[in-house]
Amino acid sequence: MPITWNASTREFRLGNGSVSYVLTVLEDGSLGTLHFGAPLHGMGARGAKPAGGAFHGFSNRLDEPVALECPTPGSGDYRAPALVVEHADGSSVLQFAYRAHRISPGKPPIPGLPATYAEAGDGAETLEVELVDARSATEATLLYSVFREFPVVVRSMRIRNAGKEALRIRCVMSASVDLPDDDWLLLTLSGAWGRERHVQVRPLRPGRQSVASVRGASGHEHNPFLALTRSHITETSGEAIGVSLVYSGNFLAEAEVGLYRTTRLRIGLNPEGFCWTLAPGEELATPEAVLAYTSDGLGTLSDAYHRLYRTRLARGVWRDRPRPVLLNNWEGTYFAFDEARLIAMAEAASSLGIELFVLDDGWFGRRDSDDSSLGDWIVDRRKLPNGIDGLARRVEELGLRFGLWIEPEMVSKRSELFEQHPDWAIGIPGRERTEGRNQYVLDMGRPEVVEHLYDALSQLLASAPISYVKWDMNRSITEPYSLALPPERQGEFFHRYMLGVYDLYRRLTTAFPEVLFESCAGGGGRFDPGMLAFAPQTWTSDDTDAVERLRIQWGTSLCYPPSSMAAHVSAVPNHQTGRITPLSTRAAVAFFGVLGYELDPTALSPEDAREIVAQVVLYKEHRELFQGGRFLRLRSPLDGDRNETAWMVVSADRRHGAVGYYRILNPPNPGPRLLRLRGLEPDQTYRVSVWPDGDNAIARANAGQRRGDELMAVGLAVDARGTSLAERGDFSASVFLLDADDEMT
Repeated sequence: MPITWNASTREFRLGNGSVSYVLTVLEDGSLGTLHFGAPLHGMGARGAKPAGGAFHGFSNRLDEPVALECPTPGSGDYRAPALVVEHADGSSVLQFAYRAHRISPGKPPIPGLPATYAEAGDGAETLEVELVDARSATEATLLYSVFREFPVVVRSMRIRNAGKEALRIRCVMSASVDLPDDDWLLLTLSGAWGRERHVQVRPLRPGRQSVASVRGASGHEHNPFLALTRSHITETSGEAIGVSLVYSGNFLAEAEVGLYRTTRLRIGLNPEGFCWTLAPGEELATPEAVLAYTSDGLGTLSDAYHRLYRTRLARGVWRDRPRPVLLNNWEGTYFAFDEARLIAMAEAASSLGIELFVLDDGWFGRRDSDDSSLGDWIVDRRKLPNGIDGLARRVEELGLRFGLWIEPEMVSKRSELFEQHPDWAIGIPGRERTEGRNQYVLDMGRPEVVEHLYDALSQLLASAPISYVKWDMNRSITEPYSLALPPERQGEFFHRYMLGVYDLYRRLTTAFPEVLFESCAGGGGRFDPGMLAFAPQTWTSDDTDAVERLRIQWGTSLCYPPSSMAAHVSAVPNHQTGRITPLSTRAAVAFFGVLGYELDPTALSPEDAREIVAQVVLYKEHRELFQGGRFLRLRSPLDGDRNETAWMVVSADRRHGAVGYYRILNPPNPGPRLLRLRGLEPDQTYRVSVWPDGDNAIARANAGQRRGDELMAVGLAVDARGTSLAERGDFSASVFLLDADDEMT
């Protein structure tokens, strides 16, 4: 069984052959950590116990390096706490002691929050450990879930006030894990708008090192994920520990090196600005944290998150369905369109083999620019005289599905909604509201706001054959304050905001299960596991430049699968960087995700139109591989001169693969370059073909039959020697397709 309890040693063992988590009830009743990491086949991890095998609390010796599962402040542990509770007398000391535990099959949901889930046959189990502070009657229930097939442990916490006076929670982490050493590198995914989730690596140092958001969304700046890796880590070898938070709002992810060179990892709701009041009898549940471990390198760590999030976080009919190839009109028209122009674009898209036409911003109210009409989800009949229904049905007659952009969490100052309900916009009475992108944010923590949006959007979705919704959020929150909360509860604002967003998502996805939702936040500003629970794909970045997308998609792949990454081919010069890259290179990058096009198809040259037809045909033929295959990183855009990137996907049966190789600048007089592959069947013979098609040096060097062991030990020839002048150039890419050839095996 994944979870066992030894009453004689008072130890819990959680494991599945890939990861072990060993807990113990210490002498003073607190819950301690004996081990997290490599699988253990025995029951205990006694070497990690305090001196003498017992821990009697901090009362006789402060600063002991004891590993605790729910550390609290004020009693002798001066490291970062997992829980801070302010009592009615103003003190914040807790002395938790074990009271009971329960081991149950499956995995319970978390009320109001997205979470991973178990299905029949998963072999999942959950441990709930109840701790209580006798003096205040504060109860903490720590939850640990283990899946048989994933090297992860999923953690969360519930706090209950069983006392007679209100409590104020100042800090509550979803997970806190103590590790016995500090010989780690800290890896985070950080950046900004247009350059999201770039990989950042630095050694741990004494003190706290963290990434966080206070923006109301997980944010462009940092992702709610971090990993600790050994210094010799590669894609295929070395220890790594990952922590990922299933949450879309303000978060904190932190590693602290203490005075004994131990490391404490914690992740959860950001304590900055947070304060939650618990009346007697009330509970608060935290988002869940997903802790992963491997000794087989970063690739295996990513495998764990990819498989878990693709199959046990994403839900609904679109979890396993191939996602359609779409055309979004945004960069093709911006706000300047009418029905005739949209239909012309849809006709052209249909001739290219595209399956879904998406109408982006500008279809509602009097939205001719970004300074009006958000909140007024009524079609603009000036532009669309036949309404959304008329346009959608016309698009469907062309053989396409129809999709629509919305930004429900926002409101424009120039809108009917703001005129009717100015108090629904977030702001502090007596202070001027800050506008961002000419808009305000609605108070999603108010049930009446969520109810209004559900009514408006459900009527919209029921009024026309809408198959896809792009849900955007284009600004961070300022002046955080809710008129629905009393002054002493304003610290609950940000979390209540996210609970409201999740409630609206849950209601709409339940009412319209056939609609494919894609989340967006000014590009990749809310690319996190919380969103993937409702929208199985996310707009990866507003930056569609192929060169920039290499680093963005590389970093994103550390935690998130290709099926979650919306990747579009856009026109050149690129609208974000001004760079001009070949159409084939733009497609070769976008293939490794959910493919779309962000351009005006009526403006294509005949040559470009023919090329896009071929791209769409190739992608459809290999769609399940590109979207659902095992993703393997081969050559990093962060290494060496940063001139090359390579990655690949492999089918579950290892009979099919696709390799993307990208070179930024064409070097003079290049030497031989070989690209070793991974994840193939060594004894299988593969038929190798090269895209783009044609008689070129790369194709001549690689096309034909190759065994899997040769492809992994020797590799593909990716240098430019022997190319003609016409074949040379910057920003080049090749896609190698591998298909099992049983006749040659």
